[in-house]
Amino acid sequence: MTLTKENAIIGFVGTGVMGKSMVGHLLKAGYHVLVFNRTKAKAEELIQMGAVWQSSVADLAARSKVIVTMVGYPKDVEEVYLGNGGIISHAKNGSYLVDMTTSAPNLAIKIYNEALIKGMYALDAPVSGGDVGAKEARLAIMVGGDQAVFEALVPIFNLLGKNVLLQGKAGAGQHTKMCNQIAIASTMIGVCEAIAYAKIAGLNPETVLKSIESGAAGSFSLTNLAPRMLVNNFAPGFYVKHFIKDMTIALSTAQAMGLLTPGLELAKSLYDTLAEQGDESSGTQALIKLYLPENQRI
Repeated sequence: MTLTKENAIIGFVGTGVMGKSMVGHLLKAGYHVLVFNRTKAKAEELIQMGAVWQSSVADLAARSKVIVTMVGYPKDVEEVYLGNGGIISHAKNGSYLVDMTTSAPNLAIKIYNEALIKGMYALDAPVSGGDVGAKEARLAIMVGGDQAVFEALVPIFNLLGKNVLLQGKAGAGQHTKMCNQIAIASTMIGVCEAIAYAKIAGLNPETVLKSIESGAAGSFSLTNLAPRMLVNNFAPGFYVKHFIKDMTIALSTAQAMGLLTPGLELAKSLYDTLAEQGDESSGTQALIKLYLPENQRI
C-alpha cells in the first residue's frame, strides 16, 4: 500500500528536545499524528497543534501505520519495541517501524528481525543536527534497512531533514551515526581548546570565531555551539548524558571490531568528568567549563 497523508497515520513516541520539533513538522504537513511520551506535559504544545495523545505505547502502536521512536537509551528502545507492552507486540501486520534514537547497531538488527517475523518493516534511522536541525527540518538522517521500505518513507523523512541517505542493511544507520559521533567527539575538544587559547592569548573569541569558522576549521560545533559557550548558554540542544551514551556505544562497538579510537576515549573521559561535576543534563557545549573557569568565559 502506498503511504499517503490519508492512510499513513503516524505514531510518534518521544516528544523531547528533538521529537517535539519533528512532530510539529509532520502536523504542519497535514499528517494525522498520535503521540506518546513518558511525561505528558512535554506533549501538551503538540496536542494543542492537533496531535492526538495516546495513553500507552501499545495503544499508539495498534492505531498507527507508521511508528516513529525518538527515546533516550538502548534500554528504552528495547523496552519500547520488544517489551510486553511494546510496539512489535501490538502493531498491525504491515506497519512501518522507524527508530530514530541513537542506539546500538546490534539492537537495530534484532528489532528488524523480530519485526520481519511479525510481518512488519523496520528501519534504523538516527539523526544528526541537534535542536537547531530539528527545528529547521534540516536533519541528516542515516538509514539502515531495506531499499523498498526506505523509498516508501522518504516523503516523511524529507519533512524532517535535508540529507536523507540509505546507508545499507539493518544496523547500517546506527553504524553511520557512530561515525558521526566519533567525529564530533574530537571536534568538541578542538573547539574548546581553541576558545580557551583565544581567551588566554588576550584575543576577542567572537572575532576569532568569525575568522576561523569559514576556513578549514569550520564545523557545526564551531558555528553553532561555540557562540553558546561564549555567553554561558549551556541549555541542551543535545544532552551531555546522551552524548556519553553514544560514545559508550561507539567505543564498545569499535573495540569489538578491533578498532583503535584514542580521540573518542579521551572525549568520553572528559565528558564523564563533566557529568560527575553536575552537568549531565547540560548541552554538550558545557565542555568548555573544564577549560575555562566562569570568570574567564565572560
